Amino acid sequence: MEDTDNDTNSARPALLRNPDSGDVLTGSERNNFTGLVGDWARSLTANLSQHENDIPNYYLKDPFGLVTTSYVHSFQVGTGESIFEQTISRIENARFEVIFVTCFWAKSSSLEKLAKSLKALSSKSLRNNQGSSKIRVRIGLSSSSACQKLLHTNSVDGHVYTTSEWTTKLGLPDPSELAGLDLEVKSVFVKPFSVMHPKFVIVDRQLVFLPSCNVSWENWFEGCLAMSGGIVGQFVQFWYKFWNQDRGGLPAIGSHTTEDVPAVALHRRLSVVQETPVWMSYLSNCIGVEIPTVFLPSPHHTNPKFQPIPGLKAPHPPSTPLNVFLEKLFERAQFEVYVQTPNLTCPLVLDALFAALARGVDVCILTSERLMVLEQLGTAGTTTSREMKKLVKKYTKLLKASPVQDVERDGARNPAQLGRLSIKYFDAPADAKPEDPVQSHLKLTIVDEEFVVLGSGNMDRASWYTSQELGVAFWSTEVAAEIQRLVKANLIRSTKIFYPRR
Repeated sequence: MEDTDNDTNSARPALLRNPDSGDVLTGSERNNFTGLVGDWARSLTANLSQHENDIPNYYLKDPFGLVTTSYVHSFQVGTGESIFEQTISRIENARFEVIFVTCFWAKSSSLEKLAKSLKALSSKSLRNNQGSSKIRVRIGLSSSSACQKLLHTNSVDGHVYTTSEWTTKLGLPDPSELAGLDLEVKSVFVKPFSVMHPKFVIVDRQLVFLPSCNVSWENWFEGCLAMSGGIVGQFVQFWYKFWNQDRGGLPAIGSHTTEDVPAVALHRRLSVVQETPVWMSYLSNCIGVEIPTVFLPSPHHTNPKFQPIPGLKAPHPPSTPLNVFLEKLFERAQFEVYVQTPNLTCPLVLDALFAALARGVDVCILTSERLMVLEQLGTAGTTTSREMKKLVKKYTKLLKASPVQDVERDGARNPAQLGRLSIKYFDAPADAKPEDPVQSHLKLTIVDEEFVVLGSGNMDRASWYTSQELGVAFWSTEVAAEIQRLVKANLIRSTKIFYPRR
């Protein structure tokens, strides 16, 4: 089926301009982006009846409502603690509202930093507002312990913590130290497997931060993207529809909204250091540039669709916006797919990557050899290392029938008969410092050096079948190049090659 203007962006002319040059898109460029989005939207609307009970499902009748633009300000890598040190400091700058959503919540230095920032924010609110109004803070989490999940209500209304529980169960400051805040903390978990996995922070509905880390102690390699523009409204709507359960109307905040503050001014506000650290990029080539962006929610599901009979094909995962977008992205890849994920056990993803290799697309995978092994066995019946061995075995067999041609990949991307497969495991160096990451937890997909997907979703069975996830897709060669440059620069000593073996 041909793509037409009515399929996608006739109502969104800003998306018909190249995000890097600002020029009106050529026919091939336009088909590349709008073709992908149109294909994705048609697949979503074809499965409407299967998802009428999804929570949230506000986008079902108009998937194009998830298509927007964003200004990308910074991308940071590091451990969860270093990510939170930067991100939480922005919370203290809030004037009206902070929305903070995470998955796992545990006693840690990250939690201590958050508690300290909330106290500082409360003091500022009391000092500036003199009791006339409080800064609204809404915190959402899903998991804090095995016992908490076992005893948790199955209702998506969740559990709202009483003020007496803030300190005893959550490790937050005493309510008397948070008197300047209108604070509510809620947890949502649907037994047996449906964890609410997204992580994001919205400040004054002007800026949104998308970290990969939880409020936890794990010393893992993480990433965090800072954005403004239309994408902020998408995050607010998602929070309102799910965490606020569409109740009471979206609360108003102060007069300064996202539209009131130019993106360049927000960028300057974030770029407070004189010299950019090696672990952070302020994406200077993207300042003031509207980037075509797709917001990709993925509702939770209680049925894991396990396939207990060996040899039978796994059931197709739920057709959520995030799942379908990644599926279409893999199908349409022309020359390269880069996937960085903690675990890789989803059958559909493994099949899609193998199909890409078979049609001449290079596939580079960076994952973990031994991370959350028991969780993988429980949710997928397999492990990442086992699936990587199986992928290599299939690829090696294919190589015998269709060897890779030794050709240089020029600008036109002269395809080989078979794509090149590269698999690396995160491997901390022997001389690593105590504060250095010991595993990789970043979730990053880059396709054809122009499409980037970041968020909470792993390439494992849990993320694709049962967990609530949230992703954001960007169409920009500049964003793709800078993110990949920063990741590679900070992982150069922390990977080992699994395939091709030397």
